[in-house]
Amino acid sequence: MLEISDLKVSYDGTEILAGIDLDLLRGDSLAIIGESGAGKTTLGLALMGLLDGRTSGRIHLDGKDVLSLDGKERRKMRGKDMAMVFQNVEDALDPLMTVSDQIEEAISAHREKGGPEDVRDRVRRLFKSVGLEEEKGESYPHQLSGGEKQRVLIAMALANDPQVLILDEPTASLDAVTKAEITKLLRERIREKICLVITHDISTAAKLTEKMAVLYAGRIIEMGETTGLLENPRHPYTRGLIRSSPNMTTTKDLQGIPGRMVHGVAGCPFSDRCTQKIDRCSKEVPQLSDAGDRMIACHRGGIIPLLEISKVKTCFGDFVAVNGVDLTLYEGETIALVGESGSGKTTLAKTVIGLFDQEEGEIRLEGEVLVKRNREFYKKVQMIYQNPKESISHRMNVLDAVTEPLEVQKVGSPAERIAIVKRVLEEVELSSDDAFLKKYPHQISGGEAQRVAIARSLVLNPKLLIADEPTSALDASVQAKILKLLLNLQEKRGLSILFITHDIAIARKVSDRLAVMLKGKIVEEGPASDVTTSPVHPYTMRLLEVAPDLAPTREARETRGGLWGVSEGRPLRAREL
Repeated sequence: MLEISDLKVSYDGTEILAGIDLDLLRGDSLAIIGESGAGKTTLGLALMGLLDGRTSGRIHLDGKDVLSLDGKERRKMRGKDMAMVFQNVEDALDPLMTVSDQIEEAISAHREKGGPEDVRDRVRRLFKSVGLEEEKGESYPHQLSGGEKQRVLIAMALANDPQVLILDEPTASLDAVTKAEITKLLRERIREKICLVITHDISTAAKLTEKMAVLYAGRIIEMGETTGLLENPRHPYTRGLIRSSPNMTTTKDLQGIPGRMVHGVAGCPFSDRCTQKIDRCSKEVPQLSDAGDRMIACHRGGIIPLLEISKVKTCFGDFVAVNGVDLTLYEGETIALVGESGSGKTTLAKTVIGLFDQEEGEIRLEGEVLVKRNREFYKKVQMIYQNPKESISHRMNVLDAVTEPLEVQKVGSPAERIAIVKRVLEEVELSSDDAFLKKYPHQISGGEAQRVAIARSLVLNPKLLIADEPTSALDASVQAKILKLLLNLQEKRGLSILFITHDIAIARKVSDRLAVMLKGKIVEEGPASDVTTSPVHPYTMRLLEVAPDLAPTREARETRGGLWGVSEGRPLRAREL
């Protein structure tokens, strides 16, 4: 058993690890993920006793106090009881020795019985176990490929059958095919060991480990079963890591995490980058505590629900436009509400914003039931309409239109309001000079008008943005820019977005989750990737069938062949006709 308790490491007074607690049994595999600088490699090196910094706390391996061992005892343990595959292959192998000699040296350093032939036999078996031909052993490191060198390092780490195996970025520099081969090899080799996989490559961690710990500024902030943690991250930082990782199972465009990591801050180490922080977050360090299926260090218990819609019903006379809808939107999340015209999408949005009254049900914002929409509500919730003309009066110039919400809410002095307006206009990639501020809606393009509408909705710094078909009236190029702008604003400001669209192709690119609406009801809901790749409801299937597709149909290809001519089964080029 490996027990790590209150492990701290500091360099020149800067704390890199700030109290790590882990208990691992034989057969356990744990991934340590996080950005560069989080302290991942420092943790591995601390376990191996290879640090120059100051180390405190407790590391026990089968009851033995590792930190109390002297240099000789630590060297004896290193490689025999605990081994590490280092990140930088070039630094880990001696360029002046054959790889076979290097593995023999690793075995001989800890072998008490057996002669040279026994050692060579062990090397041959190790080479076979990692998928290397025996003759490769006579090669020098520079004569091997990256994948072959990585296999040599794995063989060296396994040379003395250690109890604990630490893998530091074991596949970081490998191509996809070699990475898959090495991952499969490692999965087979670590089954009976205590294994720590240190990586920023979440896909590798997912394939190798059963448990996962998220490290941030030297602290574990979320830990649980790998599958559950990746499918449903509950700490804002974990969600940010997953959003920024290329993944074939997601459809939303990549998003980063604003700001940068800083060690040694007061309070929660992530608070400066978190969009749901409260006063307590900047004063008190959250402790890693039980949250059901995992451990989370967050004063708010993880990502909180921002908007909760429960059994909402909206009617116009006898016509039921929204019929018992349940929907929850979390802090910093985008839900796309998809359906054809008349399905109730916009009615639901206008019910939330307060333009229509609900007949039944309950709507909560940050846990508070909405009874009426007051000024405080409209500081937190704003709406972008399908047509900018709905939100921008033709009698107002750009400055007046974007300033009006600030005037209604009595925010700042006239000079401060102008400064805020200019800053927001620049944020939505519009000019803030006097000439543009004096323009009226008819003097700017459709794309510019929609950006002005977005600026107007953002000027109060809301938490929730309801976007009702915000790009449907725009050409494809401008549409792409507006969608990218909304994603960037969400990343930068931590906005929650209820995105309403009839276009499921757009919905899958901008949303975390997707809800399909038909005749006033939500008929299917789930992660955007799941709903668009494995739909369950027939209506969702129909929406996907008619979604925009640039690939020509068979009929179109045949028509094209008839128009342009075909030679030996291929279309003729123009000069051949």
